[in-house]
Amino acid sequence: MHPTESELADAVHRAARAALLDLFREHPGHRFYYCTLVTSGEAYGPALSAWSHEALAEESARQGCAPGDLKWSYADSPFCCYGEQHLEPVRPLFEARGELFDLPDDEADAEFELRLRAMETAMARLDAEGLFGTGADRHCVVVTVEVPSEEGDEERTRRLNPPQALADWAVETGAEVV
Repeated sequence: MHPTESELADAVHRAARAALLDLFREHPGHRFYYCTLVTSGEAYGPALSAWSHEALAEESARQGCAPGDLKWSYADSPFCCYGEQHLEPVRPLFEARGELFDLPDDEADAEFELRLRAMETAMARLDAEGLFGTGADRHCVVVTVEVPSEEGDEERTRRLNPPQALADWAVETGAEVV
């Protein structure tokens, strides 16, 4: 029997909370502005990535590039795949639901969306708990669930964030804020 969407969301919620709490605790002087769960087009269990203003300044200087070149890139962050010890145990739950490519297209699409909804639900719960800040502090953090080179990232980002948090993100990424 494979895990339900709710069971996936619960597991991702617990794992992402533990990973993010470790990140924030281990980097107390950092002002994090971007926290994301990332998965592949196969919708395997997620990885965590994040950026802080301090890490962005350091990394852009190290690479000799403009901060804007890295600012929203989960893959270029020094915090990419942070907290793997927490998220790695979640992956077998995703695997237990089967391989997307073994399913007929319509079933694969539905399964893909189910997995992304579970991740989005987990991040929304963390937000409701205040993990990304409250009030004006929350407006300084963009929370996402991303699938590189797939559609839907912008919609999930809009659903997960208050409009005030998306002002810079929208301008810098060319996304529309509705």
